[in-house]
Amino acid sequence: MTYVVGVTGGIGSGKSAATAEFEKLGITVVDADIVARQVVMPGTPCLRAIAEHFGRDLLTDKGELDRKALRQKIFSDPAEKDWLNSLLHPAIREEILAQLEQACSPYVILSAPLLLENNLDKYCQRVLVVDVSEELQLQRTIRRDESPKEEVEAIMKAQLSRDARLLKADDILNNEGSIGELRQQVNQLHQRYLSATVAQEE
Repeated sequence: MTYVVGVTGGIGSGKSAATAEFEKLGITVVDADIVARQVVMPGTPCLRAIAEHFGRDLLTDKGELDRKALRQKIFSDPAEKDWLNSLLHPAIREEILAQLEQACSPYVILSAPLLLENNLDKYCQRVLVVDVSEELQLQRTIRRDESPKEEVEAIMKAQLSRDARLLKADDILNNEGSIGELRQQVNQLHQRYLSATVAQEE
């Protein structure tokens, strides 16, 4: 059985920087955000269903999903948002599980911003939370995405609160310091997870 470490954290906490360090150590990372894009690639059943439901004007000239147009369509309509979630969530979950199963590294990382909100932690042996203060989350996201402060605050409100997330963590990675400090913590966690996989096999 694959030993899965779920990695999550609020927007702007630096999940990608952390998972990139695990990848450098030879660990497979299954990223829920990437999977969410894969299930709506041209030619997929999900994209066909979206085009049939919302109309073909939601596709770009290249036949790809126009994410911005889709967001605008569902933003003000809870029923349409529910329809979309009921289509995509099972497809995303199925693809995540398939990729976890195919992973060949000693353990595998499942990186998902909504790991806890969407109950994906039930597929994980451990949950690692990448943690920073809410002020830093806000600063980093505004700088990275050039988004208005209100928009970032709305995203943060929609996610699990920092306290609730930390309560569910088996491991916490503090990402308020330098990349070197992040790397050091990742190396320590890597050794811990390797030991855990060995113990699981015995």
